Amino acid sequence: MKLAVFGATGLLGHHAARAIKAAGHQLRLIHRPSSRIERLAYLGAECRAAELFDHAELCRALDGVDGVLFCAGHYPSQPRRWQDEVACALDQSNHFYAACLAAEVPRILYVGAAIALPRHPQGVAGHEGLFYEGMPRWRNPYLLCKWALDEQAREQARCGLPVVIAIPGMALGAFDAGPSTGRLITAIANGVMRYFVPGRRNLIDAAEAGRGLLLALERGRVGERYLLTGQNIQLAELTGRIAELVGVPAPRPMPLALARGVAALGRLRYRLTGQAPLLDDTALAVMAGGQYLDGSKAREELGFVAEQTLDDTLGRAIQWFRENGYIEG
Repeated sequence: MKLAVFGATGLLGHHAARAIKAAGHQLRLIHRPSSRIERLAYLGAECRAAELFDHAELCRALDGVDGVLFCAGHYPSQPRRWQDEVACALDQSNHFYAACLAAEVPRILYVGAAIALPRHPQGVAGHEGLFYEGMPRWRNPYLLCKWALDEQAREQARCGLPVVIAIPGMALGAFDAGPSTGRLITAIANGVMRYFVPGRRNLIDAAEAGRGLLLALERGRVGERYLLTGQNIQLAELTGRIAELVGVPAPRPMPLALARGVAALGRLRYRLTGQAPLLDDTALAVMAGGQYLDGSKAREELGFVAEQTLDDTLGRAIQWFRENGYIEG
């Protein structure tokens, strides 16, 4: 099959592209003209440049593919009103879905985020059947963007587009050039992150997540969500293990209420001075908005089982960050 990846310069998109190539499929990378696509030259993929807002260009980039993975969902990176962030996120992906419809793409995978699911009311591991009743109460831009994009993807499927939704746990690994979730590692290693907000997470190796994304595109049922899970872990244990591996003191816990206050002060300082906050709303949501996840549906329907251990995942990620200059010293 000829499979396309939109967002391959990001962590999950890069690993999905590697999984596609390893499985023997033809790989097409669709990227913005400004993207650092040279990092992916070793994959030997066909490359098509296209802006999300250029309908004709995007349709040409999607022409002839058997499936596409959309790993380029909007990620709030600056302190802005949540309304603006959600509008931007939905506008971008609307253009993507419109081009998929025009190009008659037979399989579409939207890569979502676990924060789009509310916590299980009984406190057990979350599953694909959890939905918010209306808008989430926490007006966090990252949370609301991922919730809105999940709603949009399911609506597109109800309207006839062949959209499948895959939701990996918190992915860590090599090739996190942003870094995105890997900021947890680099911030601890560089002494920037001295506190964390306690919570539950599900951690998955990014390479495993890439393999799971391919399985979801190939085998997933249209309109269905699939949780791609690794190890359920408390953030205290995860941050402590990272600190131990990089040889620094472990971060200390900070109550959520205090962290929200720190984030609010950071937003105010950003408006006044333009200085990026040390603790932004996205980082706060990533730490505080998680839960344990149940991956049994992906195991039963897709045959996906993560095999990498926590130490192997962290070791490879730390090594990559050191080799690429993200960790000082």
